[in-house]
Amino acid sequence: METVLSGIRPTGNLHIGNYYGAVTSFVRLQEEYKCFFFIADWHSLTTHPKPEDIRRSTRTILAEYLACGIDPQKSTIYIQSDVKEVLELYLYLNMNAYLGELERVTSFKEKARKQPDNVNAGLLTYPTLMAADILIHRANKVPVGKDQEQNMEMARLYANRFNNKYGKEYFPIPQSFSLVGQGVKIPGLDGSGKMGKSEGNCIYLCEEPSSIRKKVMRAVTDAGPQALNSEKPEVIQNLFTLLSVVSPKETYDYFDEKWNDMTLRYGDLKKQLAEDLINTLAPIRERILDFSSDTERLDRIALEGAEKAHESAAKTIRDVREIIGFRV
Repeated sequence: METVLSGIRPTGNLHIGNYYGAVTSFVRLQEEYKCFFFIADWHSLTTHPKPEDIRRSTRTILAEYLACGIDPQKSTIYIQSDVKEVLELYLYLNMNAYLGELERVTSFKEKARKQPDNVNAGLLTYPTLMAADILIHRANKVPVGKDQEQNMEMARLYANRFNNKYGKEYFPIPQSFSLVGQGVKIPGLDGSGKMGKSEGNCIYLCEEPSSIRKKVMRAVTDAGPQALNSEKPEVIQNLFTLLSVVSPKETYDYFDEKWNDMTLRYGDLKKQLAEDLINTLAPIRERILDFSSDTERLDRIALEGAEKAHESAAKTIRDVREIIGFRV
């Protein structure tokens, strides 16, 4: 069975764009592949978070992914910093990574431009840590977005470089695993683009119903349909896309007909959309609150995941040490 690995950044609460995009795809993947999902808390150190923020964010993300359907009995879900072998492999990969190629990575140049007073070595060697995360489990496939494709190229480079340097085809060459077509691209409430935390246009999985209603009622619209059976502009199509995800087909068809015959009232559409969002998210929100309220259970699940991840990682490090020439 092929191995799939994906890192989860501890950057705050999940929103419905995450859920209908990557997360539902992860849930399906665990039925077909040997999956490792890890919470990348070491990666977060490039921004110097406070210790209490790391612990809180890690537990929040763990609770949300469990609530969304990641099953610890089917997949290995763990916290990156619980698997120390990753750091040893990170060291070995850094010894064969070169300054020029690291400095050319687009994400490094962008981050260095945005945070000129915090251009740290961890930021520079982000690609080697990401490669270590992948190669420690000898993963075959990694679900990534376009923004991570260059880092995936670096991971393939380091896997090939290790294999060639030591004359042994040890590491599989990890392939990017596109989730396009498997997840749904959820639009933001601001009328354009996709939903995202940084854009401030999202609905969170654990959001209070009153907050959801307020956000949806403030969603961007236009003057209304100007002709019978006209094409919907993007700002309106976005609302209908959300409606198609969380509402019954007959509800979607009802408002679509209202658009086509020019009798649609946006207030009615938004009220219906808000209630359907609340009803759809209610069971997920309940599970998130249930997991979040029991930190002992979260810590136990994380520990069990770390033990399974350690078993896989320890074998890789034993092999790598022997290949390089160190005592096993």
